Amino acid sequence: MERANDVGVRLEIIGGLYRWEPFPGVRHQIARDQIQKSIVLKSGCMKIADVSIRFADGSITRPDLAIFSRRPDEQDEAITLVPEAVIEIISKGYEAKDIELAPYFYLAQGVKDVVIFDPYTSFVLHARRDGRKNFTAPVTIRFECGCQCDV
Repeated sequence: MERANDVGVRLEIIGGLYRWEPFPGVRHQIARDQIQKSIVLKSGCMKIADVSIRFADGSITRPDLAIFSRRPDEQDEAITLVPEAVIEIISKGYEAKDIELAPYFYLAQGVKDVVIFDPYTSFVLHARRDGRKNFTAPVTIRFECGCQCDV
């Protein structure tokens, strides 16, 4: 995975399948930064951008933003603490991965809130175990953990 970073590729392993995509473009990064700045954290929670997370099934992902209920123990390797919430920003050509696959994967791993934002259309998907809601940005999303963000 480190070598993938060196050549400008994001590598993820989900369910034993390797998936790669180029590093995000400017539109994607601007959207991520705006959302990251808007996050209001509950006491003890923390937000981390673009960090490797290793789930119990062996999958490794790098969500654009992750909100944790506490500081993860790992500092120099993939985090094993399951995030409370994950926010993904869609990149052109990866819409199906982010809209169709990501919510189901993250929810199955124990993530309570999954937000998908398409900066090209302003579409926002908020998925929880009890269902999905579609919005048009701007919208404020409140997470089960008590944190919130503006998309």
